[in-house]
Amino acid sequence: MAGASLLTLLDDIATILDDVSVMSKIAAKKTAGVLGDDLALNTEQVSGVKADRELPVVWAVAKGSFLNKLILVPAALAISAIAPWLITPLLMLGGLFLCYEGAEKVLHTFFHKKEEHPASEAQDFNTATLDAAEYEAQKIKGAIRTDFILSAEIIVITLGVVSEATFLTQVVTLFGIAFLMTIGVYGLVAVIVKIDDAGLYLSQKAGSIKQTVGRGLLSFAPYLMKGLSIVGTIAMFLVGGGILTHGVHVLSELITDAAQETALIPTVGTVISALVPTLLNGLIGLVAGLVIVGFFSLASKMKPSKS
Repeated sequence: MAGASLLTLLDDIATILDDVSVMSKIAAKKTAGVLGDDLALNTEQVSGVKADRELPVVWAVAKGSFLNKLILVPAALAISAIAPWLITPLLMLGGLFLCYEGAEKVLHTFFHKKEEHPASEAQDFNTATLDAAEYEAQKIKGAIRTDFILSAEIIVITLGVVSEATFLTQVVTLFGIAFLMTIGVYGLVAVIVKIDDAGLYLSQKAGSIKQTVGRGLLSFAPYLMKGLSIVGTIAMFLVGGGILTHGVHVLSELITDAAQETALIPTVGTVISALVPTLLNGLIGLVAGLVIVGFFSLASKMKPSKS
């Protein structure tokens, strides 16, 4: 009897693991786009710090990401069981926040030169050190904040995949996806931010091939970081706009209709129809972000000043 019970238990465990494996693959495919955005956004967020502080900053953000998921996975399971109708509104708030941050970045890029003043050459060393520490802390907080929203979307997408599974399968799959995604994203972020250091190391080694590769990496690194910065900002609008359009059925239907209409265009219709949802999601995200920035700017101007 004991042997039969053990075999039944092992069979149940094998079934659960098989279900977890299948559902994890499906969830990974569905969240692939979010992962790309997550990688670009977090690489852009941690760029700009001192070279010797890049890996500590990535590690600090990764720890924050693990904490985010330790909060989000139980919260998602609880909300799904108690108030599933809350998931979409909460996601939309996160999407609006991403659009807001993206709009602020765009406006800062175009207008910050008018606001900045040249720094004094006689700046005190302690003040400079403090500013660097504050800048690093802001980078970490911003990256963790952005990660929270993207992690929430990954968890909710995964929850949708496993919604019909048993509770144990849901828990194992959600925690497994959360762990693997965090390791994968921040492992790649760590590699990307250290490309220039690898290039410098190889350029100083003996051998023409190593030096050529090293110089190539040194030349490529700034363009990669600049490109990721741009992609990261665009990703804010794409992810945020996508969340908003999925939450507002009217917008989702309009985008679907637009894609179907453009598919009828001869020769290039298939290509254009595939791009239309992405472009419209990004446009909606940009407009939403600019509206929110404008609202807060107007509200701050209307706020009565202290005498």
